[in-house]
Amino acid sequence: MAHLDFPYRFDGSGRTAGTDDADHVRDLIAQVLLTAPGERVMRPDFGAGLLQLVFEPNSVAIAATAQMLVQSSLQQHLSHLIAVDAVRIGNDDGALRVDVDYRLLRDGSAASAAIDIPGGGAP
Repeated sequence: MAHLDFPYRFDGSGRTAGTDDADHVRDLIAQVLLTAPGERVMRPDFGAGLLQLVFEPNSVAIAATAQMLVQSSLQQHLSHLIAVDAVRIGNDDGALRVDVDYRLLRDGSAASAAIDIPGGGAP
């Protein structure tokens, strides 16, 4: 089944770009992690708000906070689509890197998603 690609764009033929199921789930993970709670109308609890960490000093404590936010937000909002196997947070050179290993509940296939979040100051 074709889904709209995220972020919204046009394909080479000038039509709305589509994507497959696996890429759609990765897009949903990015939306959950990068949306701030209260940002969506009628869904005030949606999102992890990781972009709020942009202005925080990059440290081990921020990485631990991000890991908790990622795990709980994905379980809350996407538990009907995926089972999260592992969340790894790396704080490299002024940016947080979020790696999520998960299984698609539809067919049990393993997949992963990686998101880089620019960070604030040095630890």
